[in-house]
Order: sequence, then structure tokens, then C-alpha cells
Amino acid sequence: MPAHVGVDVGGTFTDVVLLTDDGSLVTAKVPSTDDQSVGVMEGIEKACEEAELDPADLNVFSHAMTVSVNALLESDGATTALVTTEGFRDVLEIRRQDRPSLYDLDAELPDPLVPRRRRFEVDERATTEGIERGVDADDIRDLAGDVEAAGAESVAVSLLHAYAHPENERVVADVLREELDVPISVSHEVLAEFREYERTSTTAVDAYVTPAIDAYVGRLEERAVDAGVPTPRIMQSNGGIASAETVRRHAVTTALSGPAAGVVGAGATVDASESLRGLVTFDIGGTSSDVSLVRGGEVERTTDAEINGHPIRVPMVDVHTVGAGGGSVAWVDAGGALRVGPESAGANPGPASYGRGGENPTVTDANVVLGYIGADTALGGELSLDTDAARDALSRLADEAGLDDALTAAQGVYRVANANMTRAIRTITVERGHDPRQFGLVAFGGAGPMHAAALADELGVETVVVPRACGVLSAYGLLAADEKHDSVRTVRTHLDDVDLDRVEAAYDDLRADALADVETPDDAKIDRVADLRYVGQSFELSVPVDDEFDAEAVADRFTAAHEEAYGYSLSDPVELVNLRSTATVERDPLSVGYEGTGDTVRGTRDALFGRGNEGDGEFYETTVYDREAFEPGATFEGPAILEQDESTVVVPPAWKGEVDNDGTVVLTTGGESR
Repeated sequence: MPAHVGVDVGGTFTDVVLLTDDGSLVTAKVPSTDDQSVGVMEGIEKACEEAELDPADLNVFSHAMTVSVNALLESDGATTALVTTEGFRDVLEIRRQDRPSLYDLDAELPDPLVPRRRRFEVDERATTEGIERGVDADDIRDLAGDVEAAGAESVAVSLLHAYAHPENERVVADVLREELDVPISVSHEVLAEFREYERTSTTAVDAYVTPAIDAYVGRLEERAVDAGVPTPRIMQSNGGIASAETVRRHAVTTALSGPAAGVVGAGATVDASESLRGLVTFDIGGTSSDVSLVRGGEVERTTDAEINGHPIRVPMVDVHTVGAGGGSVAWVDAGGALRVGPESAGANPGPASYGRGGENPTVTDANVVLGYIGADTALGGELSLDTDAARDALSRLADEAGLDDALTAAQGVYRVANANMTRAIRTITVERGHDPRQFGLVAFGGAGPMHAAALADELGVETVVVPRACGVLSAYGLLAADEKHDSVRTVRTHLDDVDLDRVEAAYDDLRADALADVETPDDAKIDRVADLRYVGQSFELSVPVDDEFDAEAVADRFTAAHEEAYGYSLSDPVELVNLRSTATVERDPLSVGYEGTGDTVRGTRDALFGRGNEGDGEFYETTVYDREAFEPGATFEGPAILEQDESTVVVPPAWKGEVDNDGTVVLTTGGESR
């Protein structure tokens, strides 16, 4: 029977979702491996075995990975060289001169991805009007020898104003590709957008991660072929799928591959009711928590992202990440305060409760001591827990922090972790003009549903939605993701003086660029967007553009967007800055069958519930349910714990739940929770 498999690699577990054509859904988790491709294939084999399918029966294989982001976070990318215009060698070092910590005199910025000794200058000059001085191909051949002698494993080429006039950059790239046997990333191909530092940084990131992506995807393709599995299709940061060949040529587009898949999965499984302005998606994995927004059924995207201090301007799902996950280690700082993260216990040895030799107390261990996870809970369907080891780890933390006992320490860890997660949600809601009380909270990841109701209480959110595949929702999102490709070009002009022929010609070029990587161009739809700002502003807002550019309609949309974002609008002239096109091949909506067995109660367990930092809380005899056994339409009341192989849902007192037809659990609060 044909089936579609999605595999997402996380810091701790590799998640797998397999969906057959008849709607049967199979999920699996395996520990992530150093070579991610090994864990990916192990996960596929496990899911196929459970579904009683041969891997050769799979007709689609979609994949999200952390290769790019790991290279950036761990400074473990390729030895990269930069070729740039004479006089602009230090643009990566100079940056924007902002100070992220205004009053910190000792603040340090990360080192540039390309050190000064591997930055090379070219005698050329372009302006926004055209080429003033061309390049000499012989000079570039000589420069290629210097690049090779520097030991470069990849090269980034970013010349001044190449976004507007790339002729010189094309010559440099062509010669370097002839002379060198390494990947060449070229700024007008990576990001045809103004702002010299951000364009150069994005191109350098692409060059820095390309060898790792190329090697990894190559290994994965070989393993897939050997197993009879289709060639993988890869999730990009923009929330869309692309072919393996495409991402090997545009590696920077995979920087937030995994988090993007989770947000897409949340949007695909949950319809916001008319009473909600949208959804806050909340993913807690083993090492971090990712938060994003879905409004009007569309995933929020941004072109203003930064990873480990390096700006990346390609379109990405707008995800805010904090280092607080199930495996985050709890510790005491020099001032005696309890902290959680960003260090993680990982998958091996993992939290103390995993029984694999880990001794550091983690958020997972705190949840064990609080009763949210029981000794008989099998994480991932196979990992039994050592509750004594969890309690011992929290006891040592209590001694270090001067707390009474392991239970008190567990409460503190849970509250500190929740405070970190709450701040993340406020960052993408309150700080951007959105009232979180008007949104539903979609919880997923291995630990998301365990913390969601407590966070909702803190934020005043009254609806929490837990999708059926919540523990592996990023993998599920891979099954639902459309194919998507973006293209951008800077066209700066006052909106009142816009040359419609020039704009439409630019959109025609963007359409062709976006469609170039589409596997079935005839099936693609094209969305057009414009970035605008008031003259004199430094940042733009994006608004949709109709099939024919109407300056007045675009101005009205910009005014409305500015009022929503900042609470006011001006009568100042509006400037058109960038034009964007996105080619999308939509995938058919997923059809997942769900029935439930009706034998829901597994037993009871004492679990502690309290009100944040007020009081010590108290233990409740809490019913433990088998979540997969609930029938559609079933209801229950808190306190309750719903267990499944990949995740646990904690329902505090004063909350109640209902099961939708597809197995989604909707929690609502009937009053102030304890």
C-alpha cells in the first residue's frame, strides 16, 4: 500500500510519521545520531515495521534536518573565503554597529564566519545606476590561486551593488567555478536585495553550510536508494518543501528546517475558530522551545532572522527560540538563583530519569518528581523511566540551591522553565502588538502539552489545542507542507513615481526565478508581495500585490499594515523597496482516520498542581488516560494526564477537554486554575 513518510531530526529524538493512502497514521521516535542520516533510516525502518510495510512501498519521503543550524550554532561549518569589492573586505567585521546589550561594556559579538585572512578584494565598481568599472578575468584567475592556497572549502562572492547590476559578480563567479573545485555562493543568486552587510552575511552563511548540507543530503540519498526509499524532499525555512537537488544548491534556505515543519503541522491540523485571532504554536523539544504565530490560516514569515549573531535575510517561518526544553539542565548561578538551560542533557546520556548514566537534573526529571510523568510511562513507546534517579538529581540540586527537598526543587525547575517559555510567547505576541488572550495555544513536541495549560493560565489564554500527533508534529507537518520557492529583487522608488512597466518587468523576472526550481511549474500559483516604508524609515513592511500593480491599493495596504504593527500611520511619502514572488504547488489536504477504542483509563497517579509562584501547591489524585483510546466526541475534566507514546498532556484542575473527530484534544478553562 503506498504511503508517505515524514522524518524530522531534533537534538534528542528523530521523529517519524507514516501516513498510508487509506488514512492510517503510524508514529515513531528513535534517538538522534551523530550522522543524522543513520537515525533517519532507523526511524523509517521502525515506522514501516509497525505499519507492516516494506520501505519500498513508500512513495514520498519528506525530511527536516538540523545540519545547517547545528553548523552555525557550533561554529562547525566549512572553511570559507569571501571575495568582495576593494575597500569592503571588513563588512562582516564592521556589521551594523548596534549594541545588543547597551550597557554591557564587556559584550562580545561572535567572530565573523570568514576571518580577515580569507577575505579577498576585487578591483571593480558598480553603482545603483550601472557598472562603472569592470573586472579583469585574468586578475580573478590569479585571485583563485590565493583562495586555493588559503585552504578554502567554499567561497562566498558578494560585490557592491550586485543586487542591482550583477554583471561583474557573474564574471567573478564564472572564473572561480572554472578554477576551483569548491562550492561558490554568489550574492545575487542567494539574495538579490540591498543592504550590503545583510546580503554579504547571508551569502557567507550559504557558503559556510553548503558543504555540510551537500555531504549530508548525499549520504541520505545513498542510504535511501539502498533501502528502496524515494529520494528525500527537504523542508526549507520558508515552510515549503523543495527537492534535494535544490537545497544542495541553496543550502541557506534550510537553516530553520525543523521548526518550520512544526509550525506548518500546527496550521495544517488546527482550524482557528472565528472567536480567535489566530494560533500561537508552541513546540517544546529536548533542547529548546520554539514559538510562532499562525494568523488568517497563514504561517507568519520573516526576512529579518539571525542565528548565532549572523543575519540571514532569506524568507523564514517567524520562529522565536529559547533554550528551555525537556532535556534542559537546571543549575544554580553564582548568585544562588535557580536557572534552566540553555545546556541540554541531549539523548545520550539524557536526563537522569532515562537511566543511561545522566546525573544532571533536567526539566523532564522535574516533571517526573511532580507526578506528571510516571514510572510506567514509556517515552517514545520504549524508554522506561528511573524515578529514583530523577529524585536523587533534584535532591542534589535542592542542596546546592538551599531548598528543602527534591519536590521543592522540582517545583522551582518547572516554574523557571515556564517563565522562560512564557517570555518567548510574549515576545511574538505582546511585543508585536498582539493580545495573546485572543489566540489559541497549539502545544506540541515531546514536552509541549505537559506545560501548555500552565502557560495558558499565566497568559490568560483560554483554549489549548493538542494535535493527535503532537509529539511528532514537525514530522507530521512534512506530510502537509506545500512545495514553495521564493525570489526577491530590490526596486527602490517613491510609490507616487513608480514606473509600472519597470515593476511588472521585475515581477516577470521574479516569477521566472521562483518557477525555475519548481518540479511541476504548470501546477504552481504565484503570490506577489511588495516591501514598503515611509521615506526615511529603516525597516519595511510587506503587503500583498494584485496581478496588476496598483500603487493606490498598495499604499492603502501599507497604511493598514503600519497601523496594525505600530498603532499609527503617517501622511509621509511611501517608498517601494523590494519586490517578492513566491511560487507554491499546493498539496492535497491530509486525510487521517481516527476511531479510538473506548478503554481510556490506565489508572491514577498523585500529581502536584499549584498557581505559579503563589503557594506550594498540593497533590491531587489524578486520572491517567490512554489518549489514543479516546473516541471522537469524548470529554473529560482535570486534573487529568493523557499519555501516548510520544508525548504527555497535563490537564490541571479547572480545565476540561474534548476530543475532535481527528483525535485532536481541545482544552478549555472554566475558571481560574489552581
